[in-house]
Amino acid sequence: MILRDLCLMFTIAMVICFPASSAEVRLKDLVDFGGVRGNDLVGYGLVVGLDGTGDGIRNSPFTEELLSSVLERFGINVSGEQFRPRNVAAVIVTAVLPPFARAGGRLDATVSAIGDAKSLLGGTLIMTPLSGADGHTYAVAQGSIIAGGISADGDAGRIVHGVPTTGTIVSGARIEREVDFDLSSLSEIVLALRDPDFSTAAQIERVINEFYRTTVARMIDSGTVILNLQLSNSTSPAHALSSIEQLSVSPQTAARVVVDQRSGTIVLGNSVTISPVAVAQGNLTLTIEESPIAIQPSPFSDGETIVVPRTSIQIEQEIGNGFAEVPEATSLSEVVKGLNALGVPPLDMIDILKSIKAAGAMHAEFIVR
Repeated sequence: MILRDLCLMFTIAMVICFPASSAEVRLKDLVDFGGVRGNDLVGYGLVVGLDGTGDGIRNSPFTEELLSSVLERFGINVSGEQFRPRNVAAVIVTAVLPPFARAGGRLDATVSAIGDAKSLLGGTLIMTPLSGADGHTYAVAQGSIIAGGISADGDAGRIVHGVPTTGTIVSGARIEREVDFDLSSLSEIVLALRDPDFSTAAQIERVINEFYRTTVARMIDSGTVILNLQLSNSTSPAHALSSIEQLSVSPQTAARVVVDQRSGTIVLGNSVTISPVAVAQGNLTLTIEESPIAIQPSPFSDGETIVVPRTSIQIEQEIGNGFAEVPEATSLSEVVKGLNALGVPPLDMIDILKSIKAAGAMHAEFIVR
């Protein structure tokens, strides 16, 4: 019997968020300070010491070239030699240089295989320069790799848990070059909102001006507030930032409904409202059963056996409860109460939310991922 349930009745997690509109959040958690940011670093290196789980040199010629280059640095010439090590792997190394990082500091480095290596578990990254977007080397990475996955294989099967071809070297990159940025020379600092909103930007402007008791902050748009450091009479820009980053505001969030169809997650924001609407919902099940019959020829005849297909198809529709009214809801708890009154599984709830939005009864942004 082949059962196709058109409504896909399986278990889905439903997550409801209750962000309080009056909850206060620190300024440092809402904005980024202009110029105070990290820089991405990347490098190309070689991992050694793998237990036969490295690149196949025949399939990854770039690994052979890199290994030859490394050995030649130590005065070992392997040009023209036939060597097929399985304990090395070519990798891409990435790291983030934080703001105000100084030479001699340490960074965490992420190592990812680019060939056909099966696992980086137990490997060691040899000295790898890490460059920025300008091509200059800012750090050098080296050390033992901590891989988060594991793999095992046999003659006829293989099992993989996690991602063994990616690992981390904790504090494995040493900073060799600093990024030139003079914070003390700034006369203004840009506060860039991570979630642009005019109401939130206006609150930030008001809170900062109340703190300094003068107009030192100016809202430019929904995502930008300018702080005039000269009018703040602070000892330095660093002192000004340390003073305002602990100030609290109540951010305003847009009304959103987010649906992740892959995991079946539904997230409702606190500002979601619904106008009165009537909903009817039912399930349709299609059942297909194949019962082929083999027909044999008469004894001692020249006939042949044939298979006659027989198919039975049935459609069943559950009797619904008719229309259910979802009353007007102006708060999240009322919206949840009205939707739960429908008594349908979470997956059907996703379809109902889509239909309510299409009918114009849901006053929120509907995002499907």
